Amino acid sequence: MTGRPTSARDLAGVEEPIVFIIDDDASVRDALGSLFRSVGLRVEVFGSAPEFLQSKLPDIASCLILDIRLPRLSGLDFQTDLVKAGIHIPIIFMTGHGDIPMTVKAMKAGAVDFLTKPFRDQDMLDAVATAIECDRKRRVDAKALSDLQAVFATLTPREREVLTLVAAGLMNKQIAAEIGIAEITVKIHRGQVTKKMGAKSVADLVRMAEMLGIRRPES
Repeated sequence: MTGRPTSARDLAGVEEPIVFIIDDDASVRDALGSLFRSVGLRVEVFGSAPEFLQSKLPDIASCLILDIRLPRLSGLDFQTDLVKAGIHIPIIFMTGHGDIPMTVKAMKAGAVDFLTKPFRDQDMLDAVATAIECDRKRRVDAKALSDLQAVFATLTPREREVLTLVAAGLMNKQIAAEIGIAEITVKIHRGQVTKKMGAKSVADLVRMAEMLGIRRPES
């Protein structure tokens, strides 16, 4: 690693993000650990992929610095294993033997960056900043969806039916004809749905339905 890192206070946030490092070279682990700690980041280092999997991952914004060539298991294979295990953590690959096909494969599988050794410290810090921000956004979106699913679960079957049709663009009169109830009853159900979901407009309801994956069944 070369170059002098500039200030990176924005890397550290209220939730104290953490950087995980997997590399079988102790000198690389130590150097990266010192770099990240110098900008206020928490760091955990591992000498192998199994060692990482045996640890308890904290529920905070984080990213993984991963050597492409690990003992007994390549970084790319480990990336695949993480996805299969449902572990969604942004990965920054580093290698001294990178090539274009390897880079393309890693990026297509969701890697944030692919750095070839020796790399500048600032390039690594920039990559980590991007990865942590990606993870923060993923967590915010996941929390929003979880909260929305919890609210949706409180709707009655009829209210869910009305929501589906509202999201499909039907007017109250059309919804009434579609499900065979009075238009005034549709208005009441629609009002309840809007209130429970915390929506401020039809556009809000449509957006929420999209997030929930609600679609009107094709006839």
